[in-house]
Amino acid sequence: MRVRHLSPTCIRPRTTGTMPNSTTISVRCPFCGTLNHIDIGRAADRPQCGECNKPVLLDRPLKVAQDDFDRTVLQASAPVLVDFYADWCAPCKMVAPFVDELANEFLGKLLVVKVDTDSAPDVAMKYEIRSIPTLIIFNEGAEVDRSLGLEPERVRGLIQGLLA
Repeated sequence: MRVRHLSPTCIRPRTTGTMPNSTTISVRCPFCGTLNHIDIGRAADRPQCGECNKPVLLDRPLKVAQDDFDRTVLQASAPVLVDFYADWCAPCKMVAPFVDELANEFLGKLLVVKVDTDSAPDVAMKYEIRSIPTLIIFNEGAEVDRSLGLEPERVRGLIQGLLA
């Protein structure tokens, strides 16, 4: 497994201790699959993959696979919003623009990811996803709250309350 660190202006390498005011996340490059450690507070600087130098854009939801869920979501030092969806699901397609909006609105403060329940059945089972779309907010590896269907005001309020 390749693990790269992005340029020093955009990330801090993982260390045994924690640096003050740093919120590091680990995400796979959507182009080459390399795992990158990114300081989410510098997300607006458009960090680049340490391997292929293509941008790792955090102003939109990132797809997370079953193999990366724990590392990307549960080990993140920043809050994470997870959209559990399926490609065939019409209500999921209705929620998608709202999730995109949240990723852009909370850039640098919140990581927004999407998990395809058909491709990640173990994760869906672990979190008892019985209907989709389901949005779950995680903080420090623990589920904070969840929303079923389209509840934009409630979800935005939960995020704002968490980040306050």
